[in-house]
Order: sequence, then C-alpha cells, then structure tokens
Amino acid sequence: MPNSDRQEPLAGRVALITGGSRGIGFEAARSLGALGATVVIIGVDPLRVSVAAETLVSEGIDAVGESADVSDAGSMDSLAARLGPLAAPDILVISAGVMSDKVSKTLRTSSEEWDRVMGVNLDGAFHAMRVFVPGMAERRDGRVITVSACLGRFSGPGTSGGLAPYRVSKAALNAMTKNLAAELMNGKRGVLVDAMCPNHCRTDMGGPEAPRSAAEGAETIVWLATRDAVSVDGAPVPTGLLWEDRQVVPW
Repeated sequence: MPNSDRQEPLAGRVALITGGSRGIGFEAARSLGALGATVVIIGVDPLRVSVAAETLVSEGIDAVGESADVSDAGSMDSLAARLGPLAAPDILVISAGVMSDKVSKTLRTSSEEWDRVMGVNLDGAFHAMRVFVPGMAERRDGRVITVSACLGRFSGPGTSGGLAPYRVSKAALNAMTKNLAAELMNGKRGVLVDAMCPNHCRTDMGGPEAPRSAAEGAETIVWLATRDAVSVDGAPVPTGLLWEDRQVVPW
C-alpha cells in the first residue's frame, strides 16, 4: 500500500471502520476519505450510520454506511454478504467500543455487564478480523488498526482497579492485536497490524471536558493506515505494536 505525496494517496482503496458513525471512528473515516479512500462506516444504529455517511458524502467523500452488530457473528457475516466488493477492504479500523458501568469492579460486575462490554470490545474485534482480514492475508496487502485505550495497558493505569470489564477488554484487545500481527509474520506478508491509544478525547465516552478532540485522537489511526509496508532501506516497518501519537508505547 504505497504512501505517496499525491493529493489522494488512498485513491482506489477501501477503508472499513467499525464504530465509524461517531467519535474517533467517524473522524478516522473522514480523514481517510479525504485522502481518497472509499469509506465504509459500520455502526449498530441504522439512523446514526445513515446520517454519518450522508455527512461525509456532503463533504465530497465516497462513503457508504451499513448497520451491523459487531458482537454478533451472524450479523457480521451478513454484513460481508451485503457489502459485495466492499467486503475486501484495504484498511480495517476496529473502533467500535463501549465503556463499562462506573461501579463495575471485578467483584461488583454482573455477568450481563461483563458480556455486554466484552461482546463489543473484544468479540466485536475478533469478528471484524475473522471476516475482513483473511482477504488481506491472501492479497498480501492490508492495514489493521485496533483502537485500544491507556486503561488497557499493563504498563500504565490499566490494572489499577475499577472499570474491570473495560480495562480487561482493552488489555485482551491488545493481546489479540499482537497475536494476529505475529501470525501474519509482523508485516513480512504485507499486512500491518497495530493497536493505538487515542488518549482522552471529547467523545460520547470521553465527555465534553476531555483535552483532545476526536480528530486529534484519530490522527495516529490515519498515519498507521497510510504507512508503507517497508522502510526506505527495504526493511519491514515496525508493526504488532501499541502506538500513541505516532510513538510506540509499552503494552
């Protein structure tokens, strides 16, 4: 996937974004579309998805929206069937996510709450990978970016207690990302797989007082999505890592 200096370096490419109807996912879709990609916005709310896609189209972006429940395997399989050629994306951004209840400590979380959060944050990521990444591996070309969180880091605040389903789901997402990257030989087969932390952003989840905009949170996603698979000296670029502001941070 070349990253040229042309005005539209992603022309002819397809970017599929789960959780793309709002927040960081939407801003990632907007930026990737502005670079020439056809963007496919996936969200669970049909109306919100439709409005998001129409907004991007009004900005001159080639965008379509489809409703699907990422936590449901059958819903994701049906989505792929509906998308047709668009079910072979060059870029997959896994941004769909939910926060757990504020009081959801490990010993105070219901099984229903645990399943709800894990269903979207972890199972949803797996279903997106299961459905859309095999084609990338076959074509030996693709970018997979999972939207993680600082609260999922073992090296940071991720194990300091509280919000157990959310913290654990993001830690597990990190592990799944790193594992998939290793299975794809860490970029040697042309598919780069990375996690990123957007930091605290002004979204429905982050709240209006967060220090960063959703667009700022999405910037590293766009950078990862447009990287060349090899460096200028022909060596594979670093992948299978956790990134924040274009820098590697410890898991």
